[in-house]
Amino acid sequence: MEENRRKRLLWTGLIGSGLVALCCLTPILVVLLGVVGLGAFTGYLDFLLLPALALFLSLAVYAGTRQQQDTSGACCTSHQSESRKP
Repeated sequence: MEENRRKRLLWTGLIGSGLVALCCLTPILVVLLGVVGLGAFTGYLDFLLLPALALFLSLAVYAGTRQQQDTSGACCTSHQSESRKP
């Protein structure tokens, strides 16, 4: 259960970072807001997209390091328990 939660957290961070980076680096969101009639909000996109990018990137880094720590710890503990057997 815990492993599925960590994987979901990692994928959420990666997919969110990709989508926000796509909206930051290309004018997709500006064009969509213009088509819908909300072009006046394009000036405020930096205040929303840059913190969202930082949030998703930090979420992905956190999940990745946590998953790496858990897998390296599990490897060492199982190896130590096998060496203790008579």
